[in-house]
Amino acid sequence: SSMDTSKAIGIIAANPEFADVRSLEGVADTKNPSVPIIAVPTTAGTAAEVTINYVITDAEKNRKMVCVDPHDIPVVAVVDPDMMSSMPRGLTAATGMDALTHAIEGYITKAAWELSDMFHLKAIEIIARSLRGAVENTPEGREGMALGQYVAGMGFSNVGLGIVHSMAHPLGALYDTPHGVANAIILPTVMEYNAPATGEKYREIARAMGVDGVDNMTQEEYRRAAVDAVRKLSQDVGIPADLKEIVRPEDVPFLAQSAYDDACRPGNPRDTSVEELTALYQSLL
Repeated sequence: SSMDTSKAIGIIAANPEFADVRSLEGVADTKNPSVPIIAVPTTAGTAAEVTINYVITDAEKNRKMVCVDPHDIPVVAVVDPDMMSSMPRGLTAATGMDALTHAIEGYITKAAWELSDMFHLKAIEIIARSLRGAVENTPEGREGMALGQYVAGMGFSNVGLGIVHSMAHPLGALYDTPHGVANAIILPTVMEYNAPATGEKYREIARAMGVDGVDNMTQEEYRRAAVDAVRKLSQDVGIPADLKEIVRPEDVPFLAQSAYDDACRPGNPRDTSVEELTALYQSLL
């Protein structure tokens, strides 16, 4: 939040015609780079220190605005796992699952290509082996997560995300749900939904998650293995399994429309609709 705030302030300071922060939603046509930002992440999740994205909450409309601008990249990123070691278990788990969501969504997004795939697969591998340790506050786990989330950011900042983020953003805006918790709950379900549009990519996700024997699996088997490995990691670090304690059923139409309007939705590998997003939310209740 602090890094995203500094990005918005830095952009507006250098581009005063965008003084209304709402005008920065989406891809704003700013002309000047942000005033210099030195970004020091204290969580291992968002990779805001290295991305072109920032998210601002519009409290009046109960929604999060995704802003995308190459002019906002910090000039220096200080990524130090010691800065993250005071995170409590719950925040470590939530931000870590946010990073995993970045890596998986970035790997399967419509814009993905070989160079971004390289970042995302390595990030999945690092996060899968490091997150449990980070939650236990081991030095190796903290260091791995600091690196893994950063590598994921280098990837998705170039190719975008998908509807896991589209569905998570309105939960944060409406209920103040931690972003990583929302992503973690939604990720396995959306992976199942997206599977038909991902070719053979889930085999490599399963392999990066540490699943053995993927080369001998059928497509259905390795897709199931990838989803199960993600769900197991989420469960192991204490993330809830569904949205029952978060979402009020009467809010689902608003959430689905907000998710459809979100800037991350067009990058999803499978084209969706408000009706299908509604069904995805309801399946998590």
